[in-house]
Amino acid sequence: MRICLIGFGAVGQGVAKAISLKKKDIKDKFNIDLKIVGVSDSSGSAINQEGLDEKLLLDIKSKTCKVSDYSEYGSTNIQGIELLDSVDYDCLIEATPTDVKTGEPAKSLTLKAFAGKKDVVTSNKGHLALFFNEIINKAKENDVEFRFEASVGGAMPIINFSKKTLPSSKIESIIGILNGTTNFILSRMTSEGSSYKDTLKESQILGIAETDPTQDVEGIDAACKTVILANSILGIDCVYDDIDIEGISNISSEAIELAKKEGYLIKLIAEVSKYNLKVAPRLVKKNSPYAVDGTLNMATLKIDLADKVTVVGKGAGSLETASAILTDLINIGKLKN
Repeated sequence: MRICLIGFGAVGQGVAKAISLKKKDIKDKFNIDLKIVGVSDSSGSAINQEGLDEKLLLDIKSKTCKVSDYSEYGSTNIQGIELLDSVDYDCLIEATPTDVKTGEPAKSLTLKAFAGKKDVVTSNKGHLALFFNEIINKAKENDVEFRFEASVGGAMPIINFSKKTLPSSKIESIIGILNGTTNFILSRMTSEGSSYKDTLKESQILGIAETDPTQDVEGIDAACKTVILANSILGIDCVYDDIDIEGISNISSEAIELAKKEGYLIKLIAEVSKYNLKVAPRLVKKNSPYAVDGTLNMATLKIDLADKVTVVGKGAGSLETASAILTDLINIGKLKN
């Protein structure tokens, strides 16, 4: 499977590392030969139809921050969508930053790949939160595969789990923690008694929170994931503007301490059901499935045949997110073999 990878930040680099680590096992087990033939970042692109060296790509990126400095076989100044016309590939891995205002460049990249009869795997949330049904319908029109497990929950399996493991059940609701950064902040505030401001600063130093943490702490990231789960699992036709959103920036250490005394924790909870589409801080019991710490994500699915099923996994991280992308690639490869 020839892969075109657009976006070589944390997720894209995680994909390159994961493929380097796992491609032999995947070839032996599934007879799927993963080969990155083109990579693009803001500096330009690296292309080799015989396959780029993942370790060399990562080494160059760490030293110069530019994949266009890859000179083993060839590099180019073309960027982004132009790469799709410059390389022969089977599947686009779209790993550009999330934009919840326009959904770009993810939307244009995805639709162009579909038009060229190429499969797409994405970790992006913006275009799905804004244009979910349009994109899904375009994939169907062009008879291509479109997978997006990595867009929700990082390494926590929820979309594939729901569709592959629970096909006999009707999923009535999903309630969970869908953002690792806010869970880390709230967990630290609970354990250390620290203020929101100080804990946010700590999480930024540790690389858990972004320099601009708005998408995480204001609930935007979790709201995007709520849209994706609502559409893909519950069949609820909704977009980002339909979600009721409240973040954690107003949570005080005093409020957390008061909750602790009563046997509760404060968590940023996403609720997905036909009655409620909401992201907001909520009280949860200390001994409940929602009492996960650090960057862990979790989701409880209420189903008609077995009441509640809970999944837990790391919701952030380069390699963790890449593991979900690799799962989607393998599933596509198995269909094509």
